Amino acid sequence: MRLADEGDRAAVERLVQDAYTPWIEVIGMRPLPLEADYAALIAARRVHVTDGLDGLDGLDGLIVLVPEDGVLLVENVAVRPELHGRGIGRGLMDYAEQEARRLGLPALRLYTNVRMAANIALYESLGYAETGREGIEGRSAVLMRKELDPR
Repeated sequence: MRLADEGDRAAVERLVQDAYTPWIEVIGMRPLPLEADYAALIAARRVHVTDGLDGLDGLDGLIVLVPEDGVLLVENVAVRPELHGRGIGRGLMDYAEQEARRLGLPALRLYTNVRMAANIALYESLGYAETGREGIEGRSAVLMRKELDPR
């Protein structure tokens, strides 16, 4: 894992496009990660990436992390579609936990579209609990949170 830099911007945007475009039909509109300003997120040092494994060109995955008061927001997790099922997403979520601990934050939070049932199930399997539902920029979102074990 490493922080993305400006030279990664095109690859970051392409990965997000590839990862989230299939969800447009499911949720009936563009997922929020497709609307994000990745130049600003990269400049703010929020985008963490994994480089191509197995000799593949480009990025395998990314995670956008935003420290907040008492919690680390997992704003976006994206994995190359052809690499789904290889544990990259789980690895990114493990990395988020490590970052929260490094920053002294006791919890993580995230939100996902209510129609992204597979993602909700994945987050629940990782110990996230639903804390509510709300509208975010015209989309119905499930809010989730994970308290970290003190170490």
